[in-house]
Amino acid sequence: MQDWTSVLAAVRVGGWVIYPLTILAILAVAIALDRAYVFVRFGRLSGTLRGAQDMVAPGSALDWAGRLKDVSSQNAFRRMSAPWAPDPSVPLWLREAKAQSVAAQIERDMSKGFWVLETIVTAAPLLGLLGTIVGMMHSFQLFGGDGLVDPGGVTGGVAQSLVATAIGLVVALFALFAFNYFSRRLERLMDELESFANARLSEIRLAVADTSAGARP
Repeated sequence: MQDWTSVLAAVRVGGWVIYPLTILAILAVAIALDRAYVFVRFGRLSGTLRGAQDMVAPGSALDWAGRLKDVSSQNAFRRMSAPWAPDPSVPLWLREAKAQSVAAQIERDMSKGFWVLETIVTAAPLLGLLGTIVGMMHSFQLFGGDGLVDPGGVTGGVAQSLVATAIGLVVALFALFAFNYFSRRLERLMDELESFANARLSEIRLAVADTSAGARP
């Protein structure tokens, strides 16, 4: 309890810069929690489906479309399966174009808020630096022409500078770790979607080849 009291006391010393830094910290935490939920809920398959290696194996005879029908409609893999639904009337080039469009939309949806985290990484240290400058200016103003100085005021200004800098760096580090982690998760998801789409494309090409071979006299 005493540790929390010390932390709150240090935050109060930080001055007005603490308020925008607090807003940035809340935004960073909210975005991190939101993206964590989105990637867990819509960015992966269940253990059963992920364990089925033939889900992404070219030429697989698995009814992957039937398995994905029970997955959430916002799931990235179900959305990617739409262009590859069995429909002989749709040409292959149109399927590939639709798949690229779906992949781009998925990437946009999954990366929402990334720009905010990236902005916080830059803005938080700058706000901390601003608090440092304000605190040091407050300390220097206490040096009068008569040589009399209020030690408490000087140390208070220095404390404000250090607290603002420390909080700014902590917020920036959290946002940086969150941004890098979710960026990596997004890259891995897009690689998995590309493998999934390539497997479906291979299936269609093999089916077309078999049909053509069977139609020959």
